Amino acid sequence: MVILIHIRLFFGDKMLMLITYDVNTETPEGKQRLRRVAKKCVNYGQRVQNSVFECIMDSALSYKVKNELIKLIDKEKDSLRFYYLGNNYKTKVDHYGAKRSFDVTDPLIV
Repeated sequence: MVILIHIRLFFGDKMLMLITYDVNTETPEGKQRLRRVAKKCVNYGQRVQNSVFECIMDSALSYKVKNELIKLIDKEKDSLRFYYLGNNYKTKVDHYGAKRSFDVTDPLIV
């Protein structure tokens, strides 16, 4: 049963992936890496904290984004963390305080 849930979670529905990063900005190169990582994350999700993004994506896109971000960092100085919260994410996130987020699955009216 656990295997079936795992397969459905990563190969079926879209899921919530939390991306967090810590980029060393003591050098100009570090500041440039930070901008690149943040810019990449903005393309795929919404910023909920300075270095934290919530992204709704399927397994193929999460694999692509993860590999793109890993290529941008200096593994000796920076870190990335990916949290896979699954497809039932609405019951797993509580928010209090400022910066209310929006439901990224709702239609966007332009």
